[in-house]
Amino acid sequence: MTPARSACLLLLALGLGPAGHAFETRNLLLLGGATAGPAIVAVGERGTIVRSTDRGHGWTEVASGAVATLTGIAFAPDGRHGWAVGHDALILATTDGGLTWQRQWQGSNLEESFLDVLALDARRVIAVGAYGLYLSTGDGGKTWVRRRLGDEDYHLNRITRGPTGTLYLAGERGTLMRSQDAGQTWDRIDSPYDGSFYGILPLGERELLAHGLRGRIYRSEDDGATWTLVPNEQHVLVATAARLGSQVVVFGGQSRALFVSRDGGRTVTPWHPGFTAAVAELMALPDGRVLALGETGASILPAP
Repeated sequence: MTPARSACLLLLALGLGPAGHAFETRNLLLLGGATAGPAIVAVGERGTIVRSTDRGHGWTEVASGAVATLTGIAFAPDGRHGWAVGHDALILATTDGGLTWQRQWQGSNLEESFLDVLALDARRVIAVGAYGLYLSTGDGGKTWVRRRLGDEDYHLNRITRGPTGTLYLAGERGTLMRSQDAGQTWDRIDSPYDGSFYGILPLGERELLAHGLRGRIYRSEDDGATWTLVPNEQHVLVATAARLGSQVVVFGGQSRALFVSRDGGRTVTPWHPGFTAAVAELMALPDGRVLALGETGASILPAP
């Protein structure tokens, strides 16, 4: 089965430019991005890692030493220590803000795939993936511990952290989970939907937005105790959500569908920024615009 995080996107079999040189990303499939201090680093197909120091306008390729598709990336608050994960049970690490990368861990079963990674700090990292794949480290990646969070082998699609430090997991078949002790223990959140979720976006101490298949977006004001379905007439996979301000949230995913909420996720409306490509990740830029990563590489969208 194709891992859930990338199931909605088209894999493009296209080459890359010379390492270390500026090049155009529009022919690349990019699946994840993260900030590393003032830089943005994105990952994608065939071991692609690209880096921008001008807020997404220009990109350079960075050698990864990998050929497997990379699906997720995260940096510690110091902006130097970072991790990229992907197919072939692969974890890469950097200590210089994404300029150089080393293979830090790889499982013996290359059929396993990571789908996302979260760095709490320079030592504590959690990587999650298909069929319940879950690894964590407390020593910056010198050792990794594998765990099972439940009896089911459901895909774990995305891991996020709220403003108070609470961690959230979203996954296949209605999987929603919460950790209040930096991932030491996980509790299930009662799910309002038995389909797949692709992320939980924390908006405050107790306000959450969960998004997934068929245009499903749910809002909670009590840290997941109860959920309200947000009306949405477009029944497409919602793969990503990004907060732009105190009340503005943008959503994107399959079928070239983009949405915007201006009231903290209580309502959403279609957003038409003149962009027609599937999106894997949306990132807020400092000037209010949005960086879209997906089947056409990296694109800067106007402020909604």
